[in-house]
Amino acid sequence: MSQNPALKIAFAPGVRVLIPFLYAGWSDRVLTPSEVHTLRERVAQLSFLTKPDKQQLLLWSNPAIPPTRDLFKFWEISCQEVAAQLPPDQQTLLAVGLALAASETPRQHWMSAQDRASLQALETDLGQLNVATFRNLFNPPPAAIFEEEARRASFRVTEMQTLLDGRMANVKAKTLTILQDPEFQLRHIPIKEDHREQVLKWCQLLARQGMGSLSFPSAYGGQDDLSAYAAVFETLGYHDLSLCIKFGVQFGLWGGSVFNLGTAKHHEKYLPATGTLDLPGCFAMTETGHGSNVRALETTATYDPDTGEFIVHSPREEAGKEYIGNALHSRVASVFAQLIVGEENHGVHALVVPLRDTFGELLPGIRVQDNGYKLGLNGVDNGRIWFNHVRVPRENLLDRFGQVAANGTYSSPIENPSRRFFTMLGTLVGGRVCVPRAGLSATKKALDIAIRYGAKRRQFSPTATSPETPILDYPSHQRRLLPLVAKAYAVQFGLDHLADRYFARTDDTMREIETLAAGMKAYATWFTTAAIQECREACGGKGYLTENQFAALKADTEIFTTFEGDNTVLMQLVAKGLLTDYQQAFHEDGNMAIMRMLGERISTVVTEQNPFTIRNTEASHLRSAEFQLSAFQFRERRLLFSLAQRLRGHIKNGESAYQAGLICQTHMLALAEAFVERVTLEAMHTAIQQQRDKSTFPILEQLRALYALHTIEQHAAWYLEQDYLANVKSKAIRRQIDQLCSQLRPEALALVEAFGIPDALLAAPIAL
Repeated sequence: MSQNPALKIAFAPGVRVLIPFLYAGWSDRVLTPSEVHTLRERVAQLSFLTKPDKQQLLLWSNPAIPPTRDLFKFWEISCQEVAAQLPPDQQTLLAVGLALAASETPRQHWMSAQDRASLQALETDLGQLNVATFRNLFNPPPAAIFEEEARRASFRVTEMQTLLDGRMANVKAKTLTILQDPEFQLRHIPIKEDHREQVLKWCQLLARQGMGSLSFPSAYGGQDDLSAYAAVFETLGYHDLSLCIKFGVQFGLWGGSVFNLGTAKHHEKYLPATGTLDLPGCFAMTETGHGSNVRALETTATYDPDTGEFIVHSPREEAGKEYIGNALHSRVASVFAQLIVGEENHGVHALVVPLRDTFGELLPGIRVQDNGYKLGLNGVDNGRIWFNHVRVPRENLLDRFGQVAANGTYSSPIENPSRRFFTMLGTLVGGRVCVPRAGLSATKKALDIAIRYGAKRRQFSPTATSPETPILDYPSHQRRLLPLVAKAYAVQFGLDHLADRYFARTDDTMREIETLAAGMKAYATWFTTAAIQECREACGGKGYLTENQFAALKADTEIFTTFEGDNTVLMQLVAKGLLTDYQQAFHEDGNMAIMRMLGERISTVVTEQNPFTIRNTEASHLRSAEFQLSAFQFRERRLLFSLAQRLRGHIKNGESAYQAGLICQTHMLALAEAFVERVTLEAMHTAIQQQRDKSTFPILEQLRALYALHTIEQHAAWYLEQDYLANVKSKAIRRQIDQLCSQLRPEALALVEAFGIPDALLAAPIAL
């Protein structure tokens, strides 16, 4: 045996012959389920391996434990040195492996013909599983079908993708590699039972890769990395969205509720098995009678001091838990219920309630009903759940924010019930951070398909003998798609800003983050719904075919505007948060706040609403970040001030605060939209300024200008009413949008190529 000094590991000849195969499998830093199965199956057939050899190879083929950097480097150098000495027609994994082993054994015939055949079959199997990676070991990859036009772009696509992927690029790349494995092949599965079983299997495979527990503490099998979990969830949005949502229910909602609302005893008991999916769970909050109004949930959890148990009960049919993901597979649920101790109701708390035994049979007192076929996401097993006086131990209360002692004494670190309730809900805001990112992935996929199709689909020609024109060259087609591409980039930067704030949150910033998360979730998912529809129409009849993905994209993302908070309700929460801050500023600063507000209004009239500025039609002015940011900020400020004045007027006239809010509801929605648009543009501008020395800077500036001007155009009537724009300036903005679309046309394919979606996940014949 030889000794590798750097690694201090001795490798037997039988192990060395398999190093090239392991190097090939791990060359993309991921061992996919099919590769694991193939390697282990073939290795088991090899007669020359000793038991220690097989144990070593079993360890190296564990997908959850990648080889160390030093070990992989040793494999790489060893294989490259040997391969360089072989003729090109003999550069095979088996030949390299035999050469590596030859230096370690004097025996000439230690491998049987049957063993050699098994290794040749292994090499063939690995090549079929990952053609691109396998070919790359000895030969450069061929150019993709749309790369030629992307190469002609004014910026480097890889540089743009690096910007979009951010610091989680490696996690996203690993996830994409797994999703391209044959085990994850995308296909239409019309029968919901079959679809659900496939999605469950996919979730189990991801769990075996260690992806389910990423956000959990390392003590319970995780990596303490919520941002990595969010990156996986976002990337799953390129695949079957049923997988994305079921993954989120199991590890984000069920696992997240245990982690965020429970304490150490719950973490130790539930998180390890949750991360491996040995314990399927669900998140039972929504009821038939109450969805958005969580505080009014009717399920009860009544403490029985004689037995030390909670009695969980659905008092009427409409109190059943509704639309619960994972309901038909779960063995356990986090159930949100009114916590009743003695004669006192302490408000909504969460408890762990077992649903099924280890054989999958429902436990006494549990009733579950399948929700049946839905508009989309039929790979997710949604159901309704009722509880008939189900008893659970006192320890099952997730008691981070409220504890019940054995004698029935209730205590909480947060005395105020209202503050306790909102603090509890605040710990669950992660769903509103993640859901729009998956929705944006679906949007990017739709845009990628539509732009590719538009570049190759030709219709009409100027003469009978000239070539027909690609439809993406038509200004009308550019106008319908390129502003959506610009907005996709803008929303990406807005969501990145939200994620950065959320992952660095403190108690002092949490309320502000909750407002931002509510707004970004609504804005981004409304965009997803509208953009996918436009992309479908832009692909004509081809877009209506199931095989071209729009049917699934539309059906599966429709619910994104509803779950994790109805968008209209969320936007009202945003407006209320802004009004609270506005009121607090006046309360704290008094006359200074009034003087500051008057100063801002006077400054705006002088600098932005003067006769010259409202008629300024110069391209340099209209495309400038200064003008666009000022316009967005003006809209938010004016809407906030006018809403506050309206509410104050109604209350002075005798209306209750509740009634005044109802009267001004549409104004609240307009304010919330203006707030999110301003935050999005500012986040985009900030991100772009960090790219000043990159090839991506000029094109990002054009995208920012297109997003901002297109948004102003959508609100043109409002700006005209406010005398912020004159007619001539509004018309000039429209011309600039047309020019930007024309200028971005040569960059279109590169801009969607930078999304980094593999062809296997686009899976649309019209885009390949």
